[in-house]
Amino acid sequence: MRVLVVDGANVVGSRPDGWWRDRAGAAARLHGRLAVADTSYDEIVLVLEGQAKGGVPKGKDAHVRTVHAARDGDSAIADEARSLRAQDADVVVVTADRGLQQRVEVLGCRTMSPGWLLDLLD
Repeated sequence: MRVLVVDGANVVGSRPDGWWRDRAGAAARLHGRLAVADTSYDEIVLVLEGQAKGGVPKGKDAHVRTVHAARDGDSAIADEARSLRAQDADVVVVTADRGLQQRVEVLGCRTMSPGWLLDLLD
């Protein structure tokens, strides 16, 4: 199984399009783009934190599963990656956060940049 884990805050924050005025709306727009994206992944996990959680309910919607971080987004992403790797999934984490990249690469995940994902969605 191939899974894409998306650091929602990091991806939304990578383009200065006014997302900070409406974090929930920005999260909803990202979710919508992921839901219709033609990718080779079996599942996309969108991790949201803070005010962005108000834009998309947690749970599964087709091939996109939204996770609401209980604490910080990085810990939720690392937990998701660890759980998926325990199920022998091929996991790619989308984030520009170097510390998070290191945390998930140790687990056997690959990492890609927010720009890579946004190019894929365009």
